[in-house]
Amino acid sequence: MQIKDVRVSVHRFKNSVPLINKPIEDDFRIICEIETDEGHVGVGMASRFLWHGVAAIVEKHLGPAIIGMDPRDLEKIHARLQPLISERGAMTGINLAGLSCVDLALWDVIGKASNQTVAQMLGGAKDYADAYVTYGFGAFETEHLIEMARILIGKGHTRLKMLVGTGRGLVADARRVAAVREAVGEDILLAVDANESLRAEEALRIAKMIEPYNIAWFEDPLQRVDARDLGNMRKRTSIPLSAGQMDGHSLRFREWIEHDAIDIFMPNSMYNGGMTETRRVAHLSQIYNKPLSDAGGGGVWCVHHVAGFRNGTLAEIHLGTEQVEEQMFVDPPRAVNGRIAIPAAPGFGVTLDRDVLKETLVSA
Repeated sequence: MQIKDVRVSVHRFKNSVPLINKPIEDDFRIICEIETDEGHVGVGMASRFLWHGVAAIVEKHLGPAIIGMDPRDLEKIHARLQPLISERGAMTGINLAGLSCVDLALWDVIGKASNQTVAQMLGGAKDYADAYVTYGFGAFETEHLIEMARILIGKGHTRLKMLVGTGRGLVADARRVAAVREAVGEDILLAVDANESLRAEEALRIAKMIEPYNIAWFEDPLQRVDARDLGNMRKRTSIPLSAGQMDGHSLRFREWIEHDAIDIFMPNSMYNGGMTETRRVAHLSQIYNKPLSDAGGGGVWCVHHVAGFRNGTLAEIHLGTEQVEEQMFVDPPRAVNGRIAIPAAPGFGVTLDRDVLKETLVSA
């Protein structure tokens, strides 16, 4: 089996904040399709940032380099691509996003050729992933947070995540957390995420304020998720800390481990170099006896690693990403009572809606 063609396209999706119908800034996706001489077509994706740059990397550099190769030879392919994304081996930003969507498409091809889901190829620990819902947007007022939480609980969800570091001030954010906890009760898992927005002293201060509310984890609390500061923070709060959505490649996780800085591994295969890199991260999480989750709107591209590995815990349902997947895919996987079944079809198990892709295509 040989790679015959590599195609890439950019798409713009329109979303809104649920309940209040406030428009969200345009959500861009870079879609990579890899076709083999046997007729298999694999789909991968990168998300949101510098989309034309990511597409150009795939079209002009990464795609041409792998034409004629066997998609199953992942190590050989990565050995060829590594010098192209960084001649000295650095793992950074836009280059990793380009590699991510190519690598995810390769995994989809391999799954389709072998009639296996990606979760099965990763180890097949489960055919489902329990999920948490990222819902607590900064645009919500406190009453909206409570109303939306109750709507989600009514749909069978028992695990919720809300934002802090919203720009309202630490005290106001802490009060929002307290109000949600009081409204939903103690049986609902409640986590918080600062999206790398806080300085070290701010993150520790709000952590102390919300510790009484049984917070399941504090995600990306610090600017740049600095390993040293995160390690210091972990020693001073009882809330478990998590990271990895934006630069969660294996070297970054090793740095966090070396500083004893992290409790929960949260890689996202759309940003870190793809499922091949997430597999390395997952093995590291097992070596250090850490739970493996996901974050950052990974959707179907990340639910498979949570299901595939035996230390996989929770997959994220992000209400923004959920809107994109409802538009992008024909019959996308949906949660039932807080659990997402891995699609039965091979690879990632999803089918692109070609009509929607035509409507959302960004040509320049």
